[in-house]
Amino acid sequence: MQAQDIQQLIEDGLPGAQVVVRGDDGQHFEAEIIYTGFAGKSVVEQHRMVYGALGKRMGGEIHALALRTRAE
Repeated sequence: MQAQDIQQLIEDGLPGAQVVVRGDDGQHFEAEIIYTGFAGKSVVEQHRMVYGALGKRMGGEIHALALRTRAE
């Protein structure tokens, strides 16, 4: 799994989101996501939305993902 793969999955799952993913070891990544759909949601809810976009890859192909999320 590469950073650009994760970015694409998040963008597909959260249409219109601005996503930047970093990580170069293939397992540990960090992502910054700005998405209007996060408005009014808690940080936990926002992170669950991102995890939902990634599905079963979390904990498998993606070992660790640090998230910074906010509404636009």
